[in-house]
Amino acid sequence: MNALIPAAGLLGLLIGSFLNVVIHRVPRAQSVVNPPSACPGCGKEIRAQDNIPVISWLMLRGRCRACGESISRRYPLVETGTALLFAVLAARFGFTAELPAYLYLAAVGVALAMIDIDVKRLPDVLTLPSYVVGAVLLGAAATAQGDVDPLIRAVLGASAMFAVYFALCFAYPAGMGFGDVKLSGVLGLYTAWLGWDVWAAGLLFGFFLGGFFGIGIMLVKKGGRKMAVPFGPFMLLGALIAILFGHELVDGYLSLTVGA
Repeated sequence: MNALIPAAGLLGLLIGSFLNVVIHRVPRAQSVVNPPSACPGCGKEIRAQDNIPVISWLMLRGRCRACGESISRRYPLVETGTALLFAVLAARFGFTAELPAYLYLAAVGVALAMIDIDVKRLPDVLTLPSYVVGAVLLGAAATAQGDVDPLIRAVLGASAMFAVYFALCFAYPAGMGFGDVKLSGVLGLYTAWLGWDVWAAGLLFGFFLGGFFGIGIMLVKKGGRKMAVPFGPFMLLGALIAILFGHELVDGYLSLTVGA
């Protein structure tokens, strides 16, 4: 267990480096494998020694070695953030069969959140395959644990959360994009695997965070009600909070309200 957390963090750094490519290229419908990464300023291919997550950015002081073009702070932040997420999830799940599924969710979640912030869109090329990958990884976990009940609950949770978001989108299409609806099923799959209380917490936290911060952003930027605020990052953050603390938060709430 002690070695698992730093190992997961190191893996997160490497995955985070790749996610930077995904975040930049997927919205532009470009391949994430070819051509190799290059400086957007001078077009020079980035050397292997300049492509080490976080360390290279620090050593180069955030500038291209060839032309001195500034390299966004987002790159090391995405790498560090992904590493922290992987380490936290490793601490949460330990060396279990379900850990790979949640590491995948963390990786695709980082990419989707950043892309939604950039272009106000959740690409199908990332969201839709996540249904299949999540079902396969959680199915493997169910097989390894010899218990299919969590998998059945996960499938029902995916369907239920998709239905909730679909109904909201149908009732008020101006307030929610269908990309959010498609993402909701993925989050329902992962939260319901852990229990209906976690599923409910993920749903409620997503709406609470989206509403609270969305109103704050509109007030600060004075964009009014018509201002587009990406909802995907709040859905993902709400699901993360539920996955990490859902049981405890729901139990605490019930103990305070009904003495359960």
